[in-house]
Amino acid sequence: MPLWLDMLRTPMAAPETVGLRRLRFIWQGLCLTLAASIAGLGPLRVILGRAAPCIIAILLVTTLLATLIYLRRKHHADTVYLATLGEGR
Repeated sequence: MPLWLDMLRTPMAAPETVGLRRLRFIWQGLCLTLAASIAGLGPLRVILGRAAPCIIAILLVTTLLATLIYLRRKHHADTVYLATLGEGR
């Protein structure tokens, strides 16, 4: 069997658990909120004043931390899943 066909048939990621799905939704929400706050920086500055850039910076750091947590947990779930899949053969 060609390698590309074998790779198509082999699962490459673990099924998404409820916890990972929740983390993914939180991460997506943070990304969208960050993008919207950057796009609307002008109106936010009018409303919040000098606090707007600080709030956006906090949102950026929170998004980066959420990204690292999600990627770490997703990688761990995939590794465990593929290890158990390999043992079953």
